[in-house]
Amino acid sequence: MRIIQMPDSLANKIAAGEVVERPASVVKELVENSIDANSTWVKVEIKEAGLQVIKVTDNGDGMLEEDCETAFLRHATSKIKNETDLFHVRTLGFRGEALASIASVSKLTVQTSTGEHAGTHLTLEGGKLIDKQKSAARKGTEITVSELFFNTPARLKYMKTIHTELGHITDLLNRLALSHPEIRFDVTHNGKNIFKTAGTGDVLQVISQVYGMNVAKHMLPVKHETLDFSISGFIAKPEVTRSSRNYMSTIINGRYIKSIALNKAIIQGYHTLLPIGRSPIVVLSIQMDPILVDVNVHPTKLEVRFSKDKELFQAIDQTIKDTFRGATLIPEMERKSVPKSKSIQHSFDFTPSSSELEQWNYPAGVREPVVENISSKGLNEAAREQESDHIEYTDNEMELTAVERASEFQQVKDYIDRNRCTDTGKNIVEQEKNEKVEPRVPIMYPIGQLQGTYILAQNENGLYMIDQHAAQERVKYEFFKQKLGQPMNNLQQLLIPLTFEFSKEEAIWVEAYKETLQAAGLFFEPFGQQTYVIRSHPSWFPAGQEEAIIREMVEQLMKDEKIDVEKIREEAAILMSCKRSIKANHYLNDEEMTQLLEHLRQTTDPFTCPHGRPIIVHFSTYELEKMFKRVM
Repeated sequence: MRIIQMPDSLANKIAAGEVVERPASVVKELVENSIDANSTWVKVEIKEAGLQVIKVTDNGDGMLEEDCETAFLRHATSKIKNETDLFHVRTLGFRGEALASIASVSKLTVQTSTGEHAGTHLTLEGGKLIDKQKSAARKGTEITVSELFFNTPARLKYMKTIHTELGHITDLLNRLALSHPEIRFDVTHNGKNIFKTAGTGDVLQVISQVYGMNVAKHMLPVKHETLDFSISGFIAKPEVTRSSRNYMSTIINGRYIKSIALNKAIIQGYHTLLPIGRSPIVVLSIQMDPILVDVNVHPTKLEVRFSKDKELFQAIDQTIKDTFRGATLIPEMERKSVPKSKSIQHSFDFTPSSSELEQWNYPAGVREPVVENISSKGLNEAAREQESDHIEYTDNEMELTAVERASEFQQVKDYIDRNRCTDTGKNIVEQEKNEKVEPRVPIMYPIGQLQGTYILAQNENGLYMIDQHAAQERVKYEFFKQKLGQPMNNLQQLLIPLTFEFSKEEAIWVEAYKETLQAAGLFFEPFGQQTYVIRSHPSWFPAGQEEAIIREMVEQLMKDEKIDVEKIREEAAILMSCKRSIKANHYLNDEEMTQLLEHLRQTTDPFTCPHGRPIIVHFSTYELEKMFKRVM
């Protein structure tokens, strides 16, 4: 097979496959060129998420006529001239591939001028120069990219929905604005303004415009210098978290990068302050000698390598820890004026109505369990906690919890008895007339407790050790799962609406997927540019976790383009069962232990708690006799 040299048009299209992945890639390259041209104002106009038109206008240095033509040749650049410059890169662009690659897969026009002479207007199609004219002498550059991938239709098959592509563009521009707060950005989509910054140089102001004022109020400034690194920026207090690490922005010498190592350093800096599975909102700007970082390792320049990565990792870790040591991290409750009203808002109430009491034949004085306000931790991480802390009670508290436990034991038992039914709705007693249904574990007779944590029980098969917390977790989990499994079209009206301030990207998804959110029981009403209110929510939301669940739904929608309500309800059931179950060092009397073991026997899966931890450990009689050498 003969070897030939590819024509430039083919080579440019191959390069475009690396550089121009999607419309956001075009926006990135064009805006970075504007930044490198010392612009103080950049306007980005987008139509149909960039697939139809991407127009970037700036007030930068502009180009001369001969430079404008040369700029669209492959490997043409003004950033580096020799090998030494390659290892001292201080600009965002330097490869000289972007404009040639973009022009090869689009129809492109450029109008530019240095402000001193008449400008230049070029028209290119598929990388070929079609027309050249003089233009106005306005200082700056205007590049319009239309019909992206018009000559490579196979690439269009890999484009996502309009909202997904627009989300990528918005996220990119957010990072560029955070890394260059001194530049004024103005972004429109289909003629509608979606993003704007003031260009005052105040990073915190940009954070408020990107993530909302409420997030900006909870940001702490960081500043630290070593011999090699200068670190500055803002980190969110531990009470402000997200389920995705996408809210951590690291900026190296003005360039936003993606680095797993630096993200780990940030998480390690928060250490135990972060709930499990949650990530902080962070904007860190790091200045260093360009020779310490290699930006020439990826076509999109999003990934870099550090020559002193361990030192940088340690500096970030220590900077965050030092910042928290000097800050007050006690969350402050927002004071809201509650209108005087005889009605009481119950976000989550299991108390049955009088008709339900009559229907269910509730004994007098027996109530459904009332779910307490749960801590501000998210559903995923709080549910994974394994309760092993020793809790001390005063005499009065112990007496009160004993009364509550007795009531809950009785009502859970009644609930299980009522709901052990066949598919045809017959009661378990009637079912047993036709077929014998045996519990999955045998009857166990309690003989005591070990360290107030494990129930010791026996029967003819030997000795059993039961984790009392895990056992009641299983019982309550199946109880709550049944409750949360009821039809979700019941909405709880709120006396005080919940207010949400979203980032630009989140707001786009909320607007685009209103029907999906409404199907999940969330009705967002606009209350400003990026602010929405919720006046009702599904009645199954646990008290104190309404905002966390709604935010999780929005984040899940952005990640998967759908909302898995069943998964969220499962997590809510696990969380509530964990929070309402007896803890370690909690002593039970004989009657309470007997009731708990009986309730456990009636569950569908009495072997593990919702987190997968074992509930029962069995020592057979033979094993015990062997331990005491009764049998050899």
